[in-house]
Amino acid sequence: MSTSVLFVTGHLLIELALIVRVMVRPHREPASRIAWVVVIASIPLIGILAYLLFGEVNIGKRRVARLHDVLERMPELAKCVPGDEEHIAAAVPHSYEHLFQMGRSISGFSILGGNSARLMADSNCTIDEMVADMDAAQDHIHVLFYIWLPDNNGCKVVQALKRAAGRGVKCRAMVDNLGSRLMLESDHWKDMAAAGVHVAVALPIGNPLLRIFRGRIDLRNHRKIVVIDDKVTYCGSQNCADPEFRVKPKYAPWVDAVMRFEGPIVRQNQHVFASDWMTYTNENIDELLQRPISAPKSGFPAQVVATGPTSRASAMPQMFESLINAARQEVMISSPYYVPNESLQNALCSSASRGVKTTIIFPAVNDSWIVSGASRSYYKELLEAGVTIYEYVGGLLHTKSLTLDGEVTLIGSANMDRRSFDLNYENNILFVDRELTAAFQERQQQYIARSTLVSGETVDSWSLPFRLWNNTLALLGPIL
Repeated sequence: MSTSVLFVTGHLLIELALIVRVMVRPHREPASRIAWVVVIASIPLIGILAYLLFGEVNIGKRRVARLHDVLERMPELAKCVPGDEEHIAAAVPHSYEHLFQMGRSISGFSILGGNSARLMADSNCTIDEMVADMDAAQDHIHVLFYIWLPDNNGCKVVQALKRAAGRGVKCRAMVDNLGSRLMLESDHWKDMAAAGVHVAVALPIGNPLLRIFRGRIDLRNHRKIVVIDDKVTYCGSQNCADPEFRVKPKYAPWVDAVMRFEGPIVRQNQHVFASDWMTYTNENIDELLQRPISAPKSGFPAQVVATGPTSRASAMPQMFESLINAARQEVMISSPYYVPNESLQNALCSSASRGVKTTIIFPAVNDSWIVSGASRSYYKELLEAGVTIYEYVGGLLHTKSLTLDGEVTLIGSANMDRRSFDLNYENNILFVDRELTAAFQERQQQYIARSTLVSGETVDSWSLPFRLWNNTLALLGPIL
């Protein structure tokens, strides 16, 4: 048998083996199976290589084992002071209890009452408030960012951590290896360590050529968490950087929203940070999770919803869908990246079809041309169902938010795309409070004031090549 025949035969056997693997792989949507089968069968060699690199959600067996070991031995969240359990449960309106049950099924966190929060004015204000809280810290500071840039705001946080470490505050700083590579390569990272700040890297890549045999490189820790003295936490879409975001300046400013929380909810963010920290370091910080917490009688109920590739399948889209399906009057969403699965797209269309005022705000210009094109392929169906779509023109709208019926808000790091659904570690906070939700709705209205309404006539006017391009990119959505 000739060499060429052996090569072809071997190639076909590998193709067949991968196609069988695609078909029997659990927790994969039919659209994803079809897309991968087509890619593997129609693009010789490249399709096989693409699947080996990006076809399965795997951070590596050792990392998964380490994470599970950490989660299993971590102490349960400290109980609230006696008598507060009933107060916490009663604080959630019956019509929203199922939303928090969904959240609990994802992260295992119960509803915690007695919380308060403020919406930060803008990105620079967020960093200034964080720095002020760090300067007032007495016990510990924990920070985790997907992107931390060595720019003006990034260096403000660096200096605050160094000052805190200098006066004896225990400071722990963690970043994602890919997203924060500029900070990791800078002198600031070394200077923090030299000043006594404990530093760590989430999902380290190491040698890229070897990493591909152990797990996917593009599975990232997209969380943004700041916890100070177990009393204050920040949650939202903002990375540790200037709004000018100089690594991608042509999309600036990046428009984010962040909330500063106080109360028992801080402990749940602490728990998420601790699980990440202990997975990638040898330091055990379980003691922090065993300290007693209490829930004041005043304050709103809230819950952390943390997801990732090691969470149960479809956790984040199910959370979004539950919120959308619960709407009775209005649901308003902002998201920079929209590449939904079929059920999420259907939930939005169904919401509008049953008379709920359904509004989505996207950025007019996106830093990802793939996501931008894929997102627009869904516009026509949304508009025909009655969904109102705006495109923000004042920069890159990076805020990830959902408000529901003037009472419920979800804020955090998760986008409405496949990456946030399956590939990234994300962190969000769900809460019920009319006053705070009203404040956030006002922010959403500010976004709308700087946006252009997308009409059906606009979509119909798109050229055939433009629509073909967008729909082609959407076809790749299940494998992106």
